[in-house]
Amino acid sequence: MKFCSRCGSEHMVWRVPEGDNRPRHVCDSCSEIFYQNPNIVAGCVPVWGEQILLCKRAIEPRYGLWTLPAGFMENGETTAEAAARETWEEASTRVEVGELFAVFNLPQINQVYMMFLAVMPALEFGPGTESLDCRLYDEPDIPWDQLAFPTITHTLRYFFDDRRRGSYALHFADIVREGGETILLARRDAAGPDAEP
Repeated sequence: MKFCSRCGSEHMVWRVPEGDNRPRHVCDSCSEIFYQNPNIVAGCVPVWGEQILLCKRAIEPRYGLWTLPAGFMENGETTAEAAARETWEEASTRVEVGELFAVFNLPQINQVYMMFLAVMPALEFGPGTESLDCRLYDEPDIPWDQLAFPTITHTLRYFFDDRRRGSYALHFADIVREGGETILLARRDAAGPDAEP
């Protein structure tokens, strides 16, 4: 930070405030402390019959790769509302958002992914402004080597594994990078409802 958003001062320092245990941006002029918290990314697995909807990204990062509809949560909305909004923005389709399905902690980039199960009530979709293309896929046709993010790969693997079992659980995992490799750590699954998405 170069300027204090409270008083406009240029006297910003990076230090551990009194009574805290982490370094923060602090204004030396007015003593305002600026907390930076993780961003929440909300999305869903849009289901139409036996198929799921994927979007081909029209923006960086990962331009041209496939993803589930997801994006940063906005102020004033719930996580489920954010997932529905992102699906509309990226795939021009309405969804009925169901149960929370997967939560991923990405501590190295300060993000938490929250992915929901969702049903497409109508076969109406198309690329939004952030997508080059949108397609429905059966499991064998998923472009696994062209998926944009590890969170999407893990969400889809959980989804298809759960669908084969006939029961959907709530999945939790931490995803980190070590030595250039993406690693799924501390997978914890909670028993979920036996509801179909």
